[in-house]
Amino acid sequence: MQIYNTLTRKLEELEPLEPGHVRLYTCGPTVYDYAHI
Repeated sequence: MQIYNTLTRKLEELEPLEPGHVRLYTCGPTVYDYAHI
């Protein structure tokens, strides 16, 4: 899976710390609907 890095403005390979699991931290999450990117 690739993710766009806004700092470098490049697509980068996403390598999870735990194989098969990706965690996402969001600041100020929407509590009344599903999380989205």
